[in-house]
Amino acid sequence: MSLPHYPADRIRNVGLFAHGGAGKTSLAEALLFDAKATTRLGRVDDGNTVTDYDQDEIKRRISVSAAIAPIEWRDTKINIIDAPGYADFIGEVKSALRVADAAIIVIDASAGVEVGTEQAWRLAEERGIPRLIFINKMDRENADFGRALASAREAFGNAVAPIQFPIGAEKQFKGVVDLLSEEAHVYGDNAAGEFTSGPIPDELKEDEETYRRQLVESIAEQDEDLMMRYLEDEPISTEELAAGLKQCVADGVVVPVLVGSATQNKGVAQLLDAIVELLPSAAEAKTTGFLNGEEVAIEPDAGAPMVAIAFKTFADPHVGRVTYFRVYSGAIKSNTHAWNSTRGEDERLGQLFYVRGKDHINTDAIDAGDIGAVAKLASVATGDTLCDQSRPIELAGIEFPAPSYSTSVHPKSKTDLDKMGPALQRLIEEDPTLRLSRDAATGETILSGLGEPHVQISLDRMTRRFGVNVELGLPRVPYRETISAKTLAEYKHKKQTGGAGQYGHVFLELEPLPDADFEFSERVFGGSVPRNFYPAVEKGVREGMESGPLAGYPVVNVKVTLTDGSYHAVDSNEMSFKIASKEAFKKGILQGKPVLLEPVVTLRVTVPEAYTGDVMSDLNTKRAHVSGMDPGSNGSTTIEATVPAAEVQRYATDLRSITQGRGSFTTNFSHYQAVPAHIAEHVRAAATKQAEASHP
Repeated sequence: MSLPHYPADRIRNVGLFAHGGAGKTSLAEALLFDAKATTRLGRVDDGNTVTDYDQDEIKRRISVSAAIAPIEWRDTKINIIDAPGYADFIGEVKSALRVADAAIIVIDASAGVEVGTEQAWRLAEERGIPRLIFINKMDRENADFGRALASAREAFGNAVAPIQFPIGAEKQFKGVVDLLSEEAHVYGDNAAGEFTSGPIPDELKEDEETYRRQLVESIAEQDEDLMMRYLEDEPISTEELAAGLKQCVADGVVVPVLVGSATQNKGVAQLLDAIVELLPSAAEAKTTGFLNGEEVAIEPDAGAPMVAIAFKTFADPHVGRVTYFRVYSGAIKSNTHAWNSTRGEDERLGQLFYVRGKDHINTDAIDAGDIGAVAKLASVATGDTLCDQSRPIELAGIEFPAPSYSTSVHPKSKTDLDKMGPALQRLIEEDPTLRLSRDAATGETILSGLGEPHVQISLDRMTRRFGVNVELGLPRVPYRETISAKTLAEYKHKKQTGGAGQYGHVFLELEPLPDADFEFSERVFGGSVPRNFYPAVEKGVREGMESGPLAGYPVVNVKVTLTDGSYHAVDSNEMSFKIASKEAFKKGILQGKPVLLEPVVTLRVTVPEAYTGDVMSDLNTKRAHVSGMDPGSNGSTTIEATVPAAEVQRYATDLRSITQGRGSFTTNFSHYQAVPAHIAEHVRAAATKQAEASHP
């Protein structure tokens, strides 16, 4: 198996994007089959597709990572990038969009535009890349082309214009009418992709005239000469319309709509033709980078110095860490060196290869405009730029979303403990949307991601690849304890053991300190406690602060003053005063009306206006204090509130449920506040239970 080299003007880098379940992977399978890159049509339900090859994808029947599938059609190489459709894997979507020159937005003919469709469209629009729409599943029950088209126009505007419409629907779906060539393409009953082209049936002529008039108007509106000819009823050739449409697509002023059924392999050949004829080549894709702080244009010239971006890292069980990259200029050659300009490091490259699903196709070079991969790079991470050291250009990286869901990770055994750290680190290298941290207050290892499925699938993958078994839990909230009243506490530590004894005696004044965690001072008169024991007294207090009397959480916001005490000329030492001050502090905390404190975060929630009321109602159940509402663009509203961290530990799941996935949020730590008495009781009970479990 091999793939020839293609110049940039004969390469198309096209991403498939959609809501989960719209049929992207089935469409990729049909594209591969029609281009004769495969000999059979795989099915998602059978777990035998080219682009969903990971065990998690086969088990769950969803895409969880972006996969590459190069094909050849009409002397053109098309790099298909099949991206996941579920919000938890939006990092993979962003990686795919970073290197795609065009997007195919797939819509389910029975469901119309869904949440994931809107998200994919918005991200493609932010990248400024041309789009076309493929209305899929026309053979399914309730498939309705008119309704799906109307939902696309409502969501994305009047730029959406069909260049095809279906012949029949549901079980009667048998082909497509091409509005440019004015032909009907009728498919056979099998899924071989064979069709016959001929005149449009009489019963469809009226629909054809309506849709074609809309299409011609959309194209002519962008060209004054064509518009004049159209208004004067002069004939416009198919070639002129096709050329005008290609320019309109490139400018984003017309979004062509095609139609078909991926699983029945109908309309797929026409989609391949549209990719070649209407979408921009890699030579037409404009990109810039930075050279010595100045922005420079990067030309897709095979003879220019090499510039490429690493857009995905994947741990392959057979060859190790694989880096996927897109070459923007020059060529990368096997067994040479490249400069990682992002990190300022030289990188040795081994054997290069093209990737088709899980298959690796070796090649001597990856040329400008093309996508390839290499294994076992030492320094390169996702988003890094590879280039010639003599011209250290740096490309813009990939901006990944911040995590919104966290879980604590505990090893199941001592063996798992030893392997867990390195295995988690490998996960983070592969997936930039994961974050690993250690909570200093609770000592827990915290893994954060974009949702529960994202984190769960990542840890399942870790177990399978590295044999590490872990248990997940809700991260412990880092509560604190403090006092609410000033008090004076005394403790005398006296111990006689035959030889030199132990003696330390202190009086400590404790008072609330709202604006700082801790302050220690002394106000001792007459040398009742020698100055050389002051550090030991402070050390004892600090040890006492590590665990408060209510639930064992650290003590904060306390000022402690050593006011008096006594000592023994022989038996007093630093240890004695440390013990005395620790015990005096514990007594003082209990006397000072201790209270439990909880962390409060500033929550910013952005939702479509229609969901504002539901979100506000939910926040009211979470003890939130709403401080403002800010109308935004595209009919969205941002709600800002302060809310106890304990109430929003699973807010990613809650918000997704309330808004059907249309909402987003960020949190930032704000301050600590006293816990209401009835909740404090629950916290204390939970802490006691945890302590008993830890020390059976």
